Amino acid sequence: MSFDGARSAAATDAHPAASGALGSHDRPVPAGSAPRAARPPGGGSAWSLRRLLVLVAVAGVLVAAVRLLVAQAFVIPSASMSPTLLVGDRVVVWRVGEIRRGDVIVFDGEGVFDPPAAPAPRPLAAAGRALAAAVGVPVGERDYVKRVVGLPGERVACCDPRGRITVDGVPLDEPYLIAGTSASSVTFDIRVPAGRYWVMGDNRGDSGDSRGHVSDPGGGTVPEDHVIGRVVSVWWPWSRVSGIGRAGRAVGGGREGAA
Repeated sequence: MSFDGARSAAATDAHPAASGALGSHDRPVPAGSAPRAARPPGGGSAWSLRRLLVLVAVAGVLVAAVRLLVAQAFVIPSASMSPTLLVGDRVVVWRVGEIRRGDVIVFDGEGVFDPPAAPAPRPLAAAGRALAAAVGVPVGERDYVKRVVGLPGERVACCDPRGRITVDGVPLDEPYLIAGTSASSVTFDIRVPAGRYWVMGDNRGDSGDSRGHVSDPGGGTVPEDHVIGRVVSVWWPWSRVSGIGRAGRAVGGGREGAA
């Protein structure tokens, strides 16, 4: 072999493509693994928007579930619970746990302090009301906020010689009342039925409560299944942010409602 022939063979070995051989970068791509086409302009933004909408929807469902099952916000509409709660206070209502004497509760007054509601609305309207209640949108004027004074089975009366309400004959300590005010200007003596509560506003001179419905069915007491929950805090306005504790100790013994 001549020198020129050897050089030509070496060049062929060094550059396979020159002789028609395929390098690794020239090999056919297996079927099904073709390179992805480039995303069209704006495709990434559309995907991000869809993800954002999904996240917002999930957050909305979680908030609705919490309000429906655990806690809900209400606005105080009247002065009946003054000085504990003032008109315009935003409060958090805890929907779980037992109710005890001294608790401030929100309840549905339908059939208790208010006449029974009209016949049930159509299914679509009922679903709308349920959704509104779940997300905290006002759906009516039948919700009340009062303090639990008498528990199921207790005898609640007004008043002893010192002007105090008694529970099973034992005077009730009520530190939430304005000093010097009367526990009640209306006399009453009732045994609270099973499964119900006797409730009163802290502003005894300006509160429509159990005392005004003694002659009604149930004697003005609130059924347990009408209770929405217990007020646990004021969250607005900022100057009034505070927790709402439990109070209502029977002086000298008896069943306590204080925590």
